[in-house]
Amino acid sequence: MMRVANGHTLVVGLGISGCAIARHLAREGVAFTMADTRDAPPGLDAFRRAHPGVAVHTGALARLDMSAAAEVVLSPGVDPDTPGLEALAGPHSGQTGGPRLVGETALFCRAVRAPVAAITGSNAKSTITTLLGEMAAEAGVRVAVGGNLGTPALDLLETVPDADLYVLELSSFQLETTPALGAECAAFVNFSEDHLDRHGDMDGYLAAKQRIFQGARRAVVNADDPATWPTADTAVPASRVVSFTTRPPAGADWGLAEHDGRTWLMQGATPWLAADELQMAGRHHQQNALAALAMGQVLGLDAAAMCTVLRRFTGLAHRSETVAHSDGVLWVNDSKGTNVGATLAAVNGLGPTLEGRIVLVAGGVGKGADFLPLVAPLDTYARVVMLFGEDAERMAQTLGDRVPVQRFTHLAEATEAAAAIARSGDAVLLSPACASLDQFADYRARGEAFCRQVTALAGQPAGEAAP
Repeated sequence: MMRVANGHTLVVGLGISGCAIARHLAREGVAFTMADTRDAPPGLDAFRRAHPGVAVHTGALARLDMSAAAEVVLSPGVDPDTPGLEALAGPHSGQTGGPRLVGETALFCRAVRAPVAAITGSNAKSTITTLLGEMAAEAGVRVAVGGNLGTPALDLLETVPDADLYVLELSSFQLETTPALGAECAAFVNFSEDHLDRHGDMDGYLAAKQRIFQGARRAVVNADDPATWPTADTAVPASRVVSFTTRPPAGADWGLAEHDGRTWLMQGATPWLAADELQMAGRHHQQNALAALAMGQVLGLDAAAMCTVLRRFTGLAHRSETVAHSDGVLWVNDSKGTNVGATLAAVNGLGPTLEGRIVLVAGGVGKGADFLPLVAPLDTYARVVMLFGEDAERMAQTLGDRVPVQRFTHLAEATEAAAAIARSGDAVLLSPACASLDQFADYRARGEAFCRQVTALAGQPAGEAAP
């Protein structure tokens, strides 16, 4: 059995985050040992070249004696309940003995010297993180953006050491091993079923998300989603909580309301930006804009700069991304909609803004999710649902007689059929509510395949027939 040297920090997980942790510890002059549960992890040779002399353990952690380690730092992809980690003391373990278990974000919190704005949620956190980062830059703030999105947080400390503000997207995997984030502004934007294979149940998943509020100075929450509000044990008083909603707002909170015959993004009774000035389509993107505005104002960003960004921002690839307009039909790529909550947001966001209806393209690997919440909004907004992939039949059985469905083996077949069915005023929306791994390498590959096909189809007239 290999033994971690006395006083060494043990890093577990030889991936992107694990290597960022290693680089940070090396810069700080902290002696460390690397471990990975895989016998032959990718990147091992490159790691050894970058860190000669650092001991590396591969394989089961139960074969590693870590009792003398000063601390154990987990990459986000490593489950804290992995065999071999049972005796460690962590933010949620209940253990008090042995080396302390933390994650990469905990190391970042110790080292950062500038305010942090942090965003979490089941969906849309990447869009809001990017928006807020661009708003800060437009306002003249030296900003560093990363975390779960793009550059690992620890690498930002090296690449942008003089940042005035760090804007971080944080996943539940990162938050569950962060004892106290201490963000200047922490936002929890929505909550829906996901990652139950990691967290066990919805309570465990929610508890991990709620950790974003630990030590936060201000909080931004979704007034339409009670799960996003700080719980009593986070010690964020109500006076420091700002909310956003798709309804007319109250007080100093944010929402949507009619003003001079148009829908506006409002703070209380004050109009900020007309919704039709946004380049992003759908109520859900209006909600994302409201969340970014709320955070930006809390952080003191210039109002004109924030609105300038919202007028030009077209959204992120594969996240309710407008691909084409053809013969009155809008084509939208939301391949990042890998869970039911994301697809609900896309359908409920896009549906009310259309003259026609949605032709939804969905399917893939459902990960055991309950598709029942999709029935009511699809009954309201969908013309037909084109199902493909591994769980197409299970989705069809759930939708039942409420929503017309057609079944296909592959995405390409479903997309081609959607082009024939869609009418002027409709939107063809790829939002699968499922993972992609039955037919694609990841959601990006799925979205790119859809976009290529839409480009080829866009010149063809939309069909007139409908079920």
